[in-house]
Amino acid sequence: MGGSGDPPEGTPEGGPGGGEEEYRSVVFDESFIRAARLQEFSAQERMADHAPAVRRRAPVRRGLSRQALVLVLLIAVAFGTAIYMGVRHPYQGPAESGPPAEPLRMTVIPLAPEGEVPGAGDTDHLYASSPAAQFRIGAEGIPLPAARRTAHFSDGQVTNALSIAKDYIVRSSLYPEVLTGDQIRPVRVLLDPDQLDQFDQSFAHPAADGRHAPTGWLVRFDSSQAQLADRSIRVQGTLQAAETDASTLEVTADHTFVYALRAVAAGAGEKAEAAVKAAEASLFTVRRELHFRFDREDLRLHQTQLVVSYVQAGPLSCAEDSTNRLHPLLAGQTAKEGGPAGTDPYATGGATALCGSLATGSQPKV
Repeated sequence: MGGSGDPPEGTPEGGPGGGEEEYRSVVFDESFIRAARLQEFSAQERMADHAPAVRRRAPVRRGLSRQALVLVLLIAVAFGTAIYMGVRHPYQGPAESGPPAEPLRMTVIPLAPEGEVPGAGDTDHLYASSPAAQFRIGAEGIPLPAARRTAHFSDGQVTNALSIAKDYIVRSSLYPEVLTGDQIRPVRVLLDPDQLDQFDQSFAHPAADGRHAPTGWLVRFDSSQAQLADRSIRVQGTLQAAETDASTLEVTADHTFVYALRAVAAGAGEKAEAAVKAAEASLFTVRRELHFRFDREDLRLHQTQLVVSYVQAGPLSCAEDSTNRLHPLLAGQTAKEGGPAGTDPYATGGATALCGSLATGSQPKV
């Protein structure tokens, strides 16, 4: 007899071995059944109000899709590349700006002539007979040196610093509207925001305290006394850039500016002699040594920190206050009092007196 689970005739030929193997490909295992999207209602459920015989099952979550996995991998690769480049790039600096800008320290030294200021009707003759004969005109006298990268700043960053410094010098020393005292905004917009309060206070309340002299920020004349006789201002000087630390560049500028000035035309009631003198021009010399500082934020925003301003200017009278505006001595005028020692603004050495005498050799020989 066969077993309790076997058919009466016994196991068919090719039974458990061959028959089971024959139907193995169409037998669904438990995991396949659980994953099915359709499920048949039970007999108990079909006796209720269910019209359809099957119901749809919620799809089984199998983890991240292939597209999501690819996206995660791409993000990870990009993030890793950014970190690698940040570590390896030699000129990558910190994202934050540097420490607050220092206040500008300034010195303005008037230079008094030893005699009468020479003058002439022809400005070209004045320039040709002075030490400024070989100077270039305007911004051409402020050439940019070849930029060389530093340990933490690229060639482009050094060039940018030099260009901003030149821009400041041009605007503060050569713009006619600045020289006459009518405008200060062309200079102001180039300053680091940390220095704007000091700049504004200098013009609102000028003081000879080494911090708040408008003539330390820019060159401007008393427009009620003097005017430009020639807008072709002569200039000569140098620019040098150097790295002070990993986040700071400094540019040192040393330039001499020579202006041809003429007295403002006298009123109709003045004597003819005054009118003749007003027609004569004279030279006025300003030597400016400026120290600029830049962090990466300054370079990005095209602005600068002016930290040192050392100015010699003449011919001036030591009796006149040169804090707010320069009051040039013009052709035929003499100073009321002089300084303790002769100072030549064309020389490279610095003066230490608060008022000096303008060296005879610095005046035109007319």
